[in-house]
Amino acid sequence: MKIKLSDCPTFNKEWNKDNIREKTEKMLKRIGELQFKMFAQNKYSLLIIFQGMDASGKDGVTKGLLKYCNPIGISIDYFKKPTEEEYAHDFLWRVHKICPRKGEIEIFIRSQYEDILVPTVEKIFAPEIIEQRYQLINDFEKIIEHNETKVLKFFLNVSKEAQKERLMERIEIKEKHWKHKDGDWDTREKFDDYLAVYEKILNTSNAIQWHIVPADKNWQKLYAVAEVVLKTLEELDLKWPELVTEKFAKGN
Repeated sequence: MKIKLSDCPTFNKEWNKDNIREKTEKMLKRIGELQFKMFAQNKYSLLIIFQGMDASGKDGVTKGLLKYCNPIGISIDYFKKPTEEEYAHDFLWRVHKICPRKGEIEIFIRSQYEDILVPTVEKIFAPEIIEQRYQLINDFEKIIEHNETKVLKFFLNVSKEAQKERLMERIEIKEKHWKHKDGDWDTREKFDDYLAVYEKILNTSNAIQWHIVPADKNWQKLYAVAEVVLKTLEELDLKWPELVTEKFAKGN
């Protein structure tokens, strides 16, 4: 079924805030327990991708999700405009080299999809080059999963109204001044253009499922993400490793 973002809610009216927060807290604690077990087992890994418009809350949901996780076994990376060194390689080079090793959770705040999104809207490359990237990313993500890495992709679906509110906070609240970029307002003028490209990404680079998350309220966003992450970890065959020793043999 084709995804239409105009039909996807940015806020879920059916969710009760108090109940959701209580459930989320329990899920986050369980995620922390399973994350450390996965690190100890050193067999599986998890790549979590957050995409969304500016101010959709990618940083915030990352911080909340990792509340009870052990820093050992966690990596976080984000993608800006490619450097000169990165431009000298294929567009997936900078992505592949930081994918998680076994036992790790790696979070991408923005990802390989930036190399479709921005070049399309800003018309940086010829359309035929960009078109090829959709399938190349599908193939790339299959390679990642072939190595016992689960890939989870989240699109944080924020409304234009909520985005404006958050961008204004970066101007009005001193503690958020560091987040402000004039360019975010330029990008906002192309909100509908970016959303249209995202819709194509969700429907084309979808060999691995996308999860569309209502992102107007932080508590809803964190709940929706935590639910998927926990389910994924629980479906892995996670086990504490057996003792490996020659010195302390049984019976000694």
